[in-house]
Amino acid sequence: MNFKIFPPEQFVQVPIELPLSKSESNRQLIINAMTPGASDLKRVAQCDDTDAVVRALRVDNGMVNIGAAGTAMRFLTAYFACKEGADVILDGTDRMRKRPISPLVDALRTLGADIQYVGEEGFPPLKIRGQKISGGEVEMDAHVSSQYVSSLLMVAPSMKHGLTLRLRGEIVSAPYIRMTVSLMASAGINATFNEASGVITVPVGVYSPSLPSVEADWSAASYWHALAAISSERVILKGLRAGSLQGDAVVGKLFEVTGLRTAFNGEGNLELTLTPDVGSACRIDLSDTPDLAQTLAVCYCLLGIPFEFSGLKTLRIKETDRLAALQTELGKLGYILDIENSDTLIWRGASFYPGDGIEPIATYDDHRMAMAFASAALFFPGLQINDVQVVSKSYPDFWQHLASLGFQLVEA
Repeated sequence: MNFKIFPPEQFVQVPIELPLSKSESNRQLIINAMTPGASDLKRVAQCDDTDAVVRALRVDNGMVNIGAAGTAMRFLTAYFACKEGADVILDGTDRMRKRPISPLVDALRTLGADIQYVGEEGFPPLKIRGQKISGGEVEMDAHVSSQYVSSLLMVAPSMKHGLTLRLRGEIVSAPYIRMTVSLMASAGINATFNEASGVITVPVGVYSPSLPSVEADWSAASYWHALAAISSERVILKGLRAGSLQGDAVVGKLFEVTGLRTAFNGEGNLELTLTPDVGSACRIDLSDTPDLAQTLAVCYCLLGIPFEFSGLKTLRIKETDRLAALQTELGKLGYILDIENSDTLIWRGASFYPGDGIEPIATYDDHRMAMAFASAALFFPGLQINDVQVVSKSYPDFWQHLASLGFQLVEA
């Protein structure tokens, strides 16, 4: 399905009930599945990625297809490897079969896991026979994906000798590792994470059923930050917490250059309001928060704020090559972006008039591409976004929420 998007003649002030965090939900589901006597979690994110984990946890043998859920592929690889008696083939979409999994598989094999590649070496699908694995010490490159790290940490208490994980190089998305360690601690397993040395230790132990409630998703909040900054309208978001475990909770600071100010009101909701304090060009290392890159890039271009975003190497192996996708799709709107060193996205302010017949925005089976470009309709009324159903991966109600503010969505 494709939508042409038209901005409202007058905004409707309706609080947005954000979806629950899929990052927290997926971690809690794995920890809960490894907790003896735990009841099913009652309140987790309702989206494709989390649904894939929920379905997979009901299976012990046979084919497990997680679709396009990258987090599920990584977390479940470690989970099934440590689940005694499991015998599964873990597979996904064609794109998933092109996303590397070897760093995690190599680490698990070193620790004693029985995992084989069914197809191309280094990529899904995987044949996994679950067993009690030895554990011990292992090294892993830290610059590829923090999800490899989190997947190992969550299953480590079940290993015979626990886990000492030594991370080599710059640690990407460190807040997600901290989230994992924090959630493990809430369930009774106290791992230690020395960020200076890159060493994480996890003792042998048993989880207890004491996980906190899942918070709303700060990554989802970023799309409404962009809309508030571009439209100058006040936006109210529900379900977020101060002192969040989520790394993307820094989104308010990253939007300050646009003049946006954020504050929790007396009802506990986050209010977004625009001030005249717009900054100039900025240079930001997004290695801790790469999922915000698409929203920030679109917003900064629309507001005429040149930028240099570094630390984005992981974006090249996501649902699509997100750097190339941003360069192509923002080019349709007249913005000329550069990619340098495979991890840096730059807009120096170069642009051109794209004309009246702007090509539809392609989404590349990537939920964040669809939502990041939605607010561009404020500058380009009638902008068409293709394959809008991709938002179901993380935020199924996004288009309904956009329409609740007065936007018109016309099927194209």
